Amino acid sequence: MTDGSLPWVDVRHLADHGPVGALDVDGSVRAPVLLVRLDAPAESAAVAAAAAAVADAVADVAGIIVGVATGGPVDPAMDCLVGALDLTLVPPGAGEPRERVEVEDPVAAAAQLHAAVAANPQAATVLAGLLRWSGSLRVPDALDAESLAYSTLLGGREFRRWLERRGPRASPPPAADPVLVARDGDELRITLNRPERRNAYGREVRDGLVAALEIAVFDPGVARVVLDGAGPLFSAGGDLAEFGTAPDLATAHLVRTRGGAGRLLHRLAQRVEARVHGRCVGAGIELPAFAGRVVARGDATFQLPEVGMGLIPGAGGTVSIPRRIGRWRALYLALSGRPLDAVMALEWGLVDVVEAVGGESTVRR
Repeated sequence: MTDGSLPWVDVRHLADHGPVGALDVDGSVRAPVLLVRLDAPAESAAVAAAAAAVADAVADVAGIIVGVATGGPVDPAMDCLVGALDLTLVPPGAGEPRERVEVEDPVAAAAQLHAAVAANPQAATVLAGLLRWSGSLRVPDALDAESLAYSTLLGGREFRRWLERRGPRASPPPAADPVLVARDGDELRITLNRPERRNAYGREVRDGLVAALEIAVFDPGVARVVLDGAGPLFSAGGDLAEFGTAPDLATAHLVRTRGGAGRLLHRLAQRVEARVHGRCVGAGIELPAFAGRVVARGDATFQLPEVGMGLIPGAGGTVSIPRRIGRWRALYLALSGRPLDAVMALEWGLVDVVEAVGGESTVRR
């Protein structure tokens, strides 16, 4: 069963005609989402042609192409097409490969994704396009690509609309110790320490985290780095009061990349264990995902809300998260904006260990 109000095509149509054109004459995205029915069997030649059409369309189609299966596992003969699509929605029990996302009702989930993309088509399509190719880049280059895309969207109408709805915010007061650093032998413990602001990744926390990580970069005697957060949650992501306050977009790009923590966490990954708990939003999972080992408390949830703000993940999430769970599931997290619980995060590979809140048991991937 499919919703006739949504833009559906079958595999044969996709093979014969390809996706629709990208933009209207005013530059707006004409068809932000195309949904492909994957339940009906298709000849191998048609599947291959559809996969080629999707791959060829990346250069000239802005929209997001989503596969939908409602009757169970997708025929393995369609694997090449599923891999080419931006993501594929399947029912429970049919989503083992990471190109697939299990949802209770694939058609309803497709409708929700369509609505989310239609609300912010610029951010959504920029993100999908970035994820299609940035995985082939070196991590520092991919971080630059993410930041350039992010700066582009900072100048877009969707982010301006979000800023207007948010209204003015007072700058956060200065903190005495926004990041705590403790050395015990060859272990360096770094703790985000602004619980009154939910450990938001604002200027002070960012700069304190970078300074702490530089200790490990320049001191080979640091064999282990443990990153955690004080208070009831690890981090609620970027400090919303600081959004849109950079003096210009080029400066914002340089601060995010040369002054951000993503590059250092990647460089130190094999020595870093991130210990997360409570809500981990935006940068609160984008940064830990760089770590070689991520330990989540059982109450942890993970969420990427940026597309709803007219932006994309900008603390390294388009780089760190796809390298853990694949570009398809990373796109789903960002487009849906829905929280992922610790058990599913473990199943997907976003975290490596889940510990019960009371410490009674540990589940390992």
